[in-house]
Formats: sequence, structure tokens, C-alpha cells
Amino acid sequence: AGMRVAVVGAGVSGLTATKCCLDEGLKPTCFEQSQDIGGLWRYTEHVEAGRPSLYPSVISNTSKEMSAFSDFPYPEDFPVFLPNARVLDYLRRYAEHFGLREHIKFGTAVVSVRKHPEFIATGQWDVVTEVDGKQTLHIFDAVMVCSGNFSEPSLPLHCFPGIERFQGQYFHSRQYKHPDIFQGKRVLVVGMGNSGVDIAVEASRVATKVTICTSRGAWVLSRVFDHGYPWDMVLNTRLMSLIRNSLPGPLSRGLTNYRVNQWFKHENYGLQPEERYFLPVLNDDLPSYILTGRITIKPNVKEFKDNSVLFHNCPEEEPIDIVVFCTGYNVSFPFLEEADIKVENKHASLYKYVFPTHLQRPTLAVLGLIKPFGAIMPVTEMQARWVTRVFKGRRANMSSPMYQNAVQTGHILFGLSFDEVLKTDCLVYTDKLASFIGVKPSVLGLLCRDPWLALTIFFGPCTPYQYRLEGPGRWEGARQAILTQWDRTLKPTRTRVPTSSSSPWPSLLTVMGFLLLLAAVVFGF
Repeated sequence: AGMRVAVVGAGVSGLTATKCCLDEGLKPTCFEQSQDIGGLWRYTEHVEAGRPSLYPSVISNTSKEMSAFSDFPYPEDFPVFLPNARVLDYLRRYAEHFGLREHIKFGTAVVSVRKHPEFIATGQWDVVTEVDGKQTLHIFDAVMVCSGNFSEPSLPLHCFPGIERFQGQYFHSRQYKHPDIFQGKRVLVVGMGNSGVDIAVEASRVATKVTICTSRGAWVLSRVFDHGYPWDMVLNTRLMSLIRNSLPGPLSRGLTNYRVNQWFKHENYGLQPEERYFLPVLNDDLPSYILTGRITIKPNVKEFKDNSVLFHNCPEEEPIDIVVFCTGYNVSFPFLEEADIKVENKHASLYKYVFPTHLQRPTLAVLGLIKPFGAIMPVTEMQARWVTRVFKGRRANMSSPMYQNAVQTGHILFGLSFDEVLKTDCLVYTDKLASFIGVKPSVLGLLCRDPWLALTIFFGPCTPYQYRLEGPGRWEGARQAILTQWDRTLKPTRTRVPTSSSSPWPSLLTVMGFLLLLAAVVFGF
């Protein structure tokens, strides 16, 4: 009999975890407290306790080719950036294609996950679930926590003096659904993440005035990047990653500074970030809305008054009717014991952001608890591929001296804060996990066997299909998916083609050989 694995949640991470279990011959049971799959991407009109909440206008920040699971490309007619309903449609197709639904128990909440009395010997877990008030105890050989991180809002009101006397309305962005509540109002948005900027832009179309306050600013990127190509297909390439990670820190930051200021000079718009890290906000409208006076950027709140607010370094009060706190979410695992996963100040001690470091047996894994510069789906899928091989005891780096040393000394822990950028480049991190299980593509190896594919992999976007070319889980369609990725990207937008037009991409590929030679000389690649 195969190992029995409990998967908590049937969102993006839970679905790919279930699929990877099946690929490895494990026996997954996925517990989903709601009545359907999709997690964060399934819109409901009402906010449901313990579930992520989405507003109807949410569109993916990453393009479909970069966001796909590695053996299941998006349909070619889907738009390049996806409305939430299209992402949910894709997840339904994925579940259908790989027969995942029969392994999911809907309407089943996981109440507790505790070490089995024989844990040190067996690594097993006691999992208590609840259906309609009735609890059941199960014993599992391993557990994959895929419950996400968008359910428990962080609302630190103690950081905002005077909020208790503020007469207007205030709420966390989790509660937001439609902009009509802002009609004719003066709105303050606290925080500059993706949700904060989205909500401010929507509000500014109906509100009298919208102000965003931010303590640290942010780089703002448009989805529409160089020559109209998707931002992530331009920036997330192996060549760009090599440059970013090979240059000395100040030079790399200077290059980043130059790149992100090409669209508009952030300093002139009050957006220049205070900190050195680079995790951008994606929004196509913000600079033009600042330029037309719809949105104003201010420093952090100093104090709330009855019907107004004072900002740091600004003497005059600003009248405000509604405040939206876009202050993020807490990392929380209510069904786990604190001893099994320590969370302090939004930090969790997790080896490679996945395995709690102090457990004697690596049979508990947390998936998707990262905020990469790029798409989350391929990253969580790679985590799931690694984890399921660890569970099986395959060559997967968990018996390595590095992991043992991390467990014993804590020196190689990857402390995680959801409010910080993933410490390493998203591509570097995924490559590292891929190398653990032997699926990292070898560009040099391919250069001899399949030079066109090698050049596409190195200079083109780092699409997830690269991790299905070789090794366990190899997919026959991977090569073709990589070579046709631009076709699927251009198909939904090239809906009127002049007779004389031609794609710039092949002509760009013709100079790749020369560039590869240059990279070899410069970087010793």
C-alpha cells in the first residue's frame, strides 16, 4: 500500500500537491472546508470565515505562460493576463484532466494535526476532521499544508494613534468587494501592496478624492512591458537572472533602479522605495492616475482625528470619510500545534520555505508560503514535486549534511516573512528544488543536442515547461510547449493581422548564438 498523505486545502497548492502525490504513487486525501476547489481564485460575493476573499476585478499579475503548471499549458485562446474567473476555469480543467476531484473531500474542515504517539518511529500524524459538527480521527503517513496565507487579516490598529476617535468608516481590504461604497467620498488607502493600489485605482473612478499612504514606497511595473510584451516574460529569463545574481549588489540594484524607472521616474511621483529590495507592485493605471490628480501619495499616518488624518512631515490635516487598511495577512496554522511550526512576528522557521526544521521526521510540509518575484503556481508545483519525493525517501536532499546541519544548528534556516521578498531570486529558488530531484534543465547539455531549444531556454522566458524536459515526471509535450509559448501569448491579442506583418521574435532568436557566446565570455558560463 502507498503512503497515505493528507493535503489541507484544494486551492492552487492543494491541487498540485494532490496531483504530485498521485504521480509518485502516494495515496492523497485532500480536505477542503468549502464546497468547491479554487481557494483564493474562487470568488464569492460574501466574505466567508477562514476562506480567502477576492474582489471581482482581480486579474492575475503574472502572464499565463509563466503561471501555468509545468505539464498543463493554458488554452491558447485565454487572455495573457487572466481575470479571476479564467484562473478558476483553468484550475477546474487541471483537476478534471488529472482526475483530482475523486481524491478531494469537500465540506471537510481540518480541526487538528498532531504527531502520532509513534511519530519518532513512523513519522505519522493524527488528523482530526469535521463535517457538519461531527469529528473523525484519521492517521496519515505525511501531511501537506496547502491552506494558503490570505485568511487571517493583519489589522494593527495600535500602530494608528487616534483611530478609536475616527468618526468615519474603516475596514481591512479583505472586506472589499465593489467600489460603489466610495461614491463621492474622500478615501484613504493605507498600504501599497497590489491590493492597496488596485483598490485605490478603482475607488478613484467614483470617489471625490483618493490618498494612498505608504511608509516605504514601491516600485510600480506595468503588465505591459518592453514592446508590449508581458513584464514577466521579459524580466524572468535565465539570462536576466544570471545578470542579476552575478553583478555586485550595488551594480545589480543600480540596474534594477534604471529598469523600473524607464516607465516613469518614481521619485517624481512620491513612490521611490525606502528599502533596497525589489518586489514590485503591478498596476497599469497608477502613474497616470497620480498625473491626473485622481490619486495622491502621502507618507505614513501620524494620527487620526475625528474626520481627518495627519501624515508624517505634513503639517495640514487631510479630511477623510473612509479608510481601507491594506495591511496584509498573518501567517496562521490554527490546526497545528505551536511546537510543530513556530510562527513569530510573521516568521516561520522552514527549511527552503517548506519543511519545519525541528521535526525529527520530514513528514510535514508547508506549500505556497512564499511571495516570489513571479508566478506562484510553478513554484508551489516544484515544492510539491520535491516534497512528494522526500516523502517517498527518494534522492531529494533531505538526508544531506546541509539539512541535518540546519536542523541541529539553525544556521541554514530560511527564516520566512511573508512581508519580505523571497530572499533568493524566484528562478534560483525553483532551480535549487529542481536540482534536488534531478529535473533542472541543462542548457549546456542541450546546446549540443538541441541548440534551438537551448537558446530559447536561456534567452527566452523561463516558462515552467523547462522542468519537464528530463528526469522524473518528464513530459513528452514539454519541448513543443516551450517552442510554441510565444504563439500562445500572441494568439489572443493578434486578432487583426495586417498582410505584411511578421513576428519580431524569430529575428531576435537569430542573434541568440552570438549573445550566448558573449555570456560565456563575460560570466564564464
